[in-house]
Amino acid sequence: MTDIRIEPFAPEHQDGVVDVILTIQCKEFGLPITLEDQPDLLDIPGVYRRGKGNFWVALVGDEVVGTLALLDIGYRQGALRKMFVRANRRGPTPGLAARLLAALLDWGRGSGFREIFLGTTSSYLAAHRFYEKNGFIRLPREALPSAFPIMRVDTIFYRLGLERG
Repeated sequence: MTDIRIEPFAPEHQDGVVDVILTIQCKEFGLPITLEDQPDLLDIPGVYRRGKGNFWVALVGDEVVGTLALLDIGYRQGALRKMFVRANRRGPTPGLAARLLAALLDWGRGSGFREIFLGTTSSYLAAHRFYEKNGFIRLPREALPSAFPIMRVDTIFYRLGLERG
């Protein structure tokens, strides 16, 4: 089995992160989004490591095969962002998406977050099933916290409570 590691973002991951995300958004799903529409991808530490946020990569050797970020939006709330896994790495084995999400939730709980919100596009049907299977509850746009940054392509929204128990 291929050894997949989940690590915090480092500068040497930059090109791989951009490649994974843009390939999935544009080539796989045909979304009208560019790197210029996502300046956060060019300043990952400055955007995602503010407050208690973080950004993770999944690696096979030196190749980035998955990404995930937690943006600290204040009030012990976070926004799950940039969850992408290369098509050839999806599925229950090796469970890469679940491992990325577990890293984010462990970090979130340990950092005192009480809620995680996310926005996604209607095209990502498998992602909707994944989020719902992992306890996220769909909610209307109007129920999002005012600090939640909505991307132009976001049309579906979710929330997960991180109550300790």
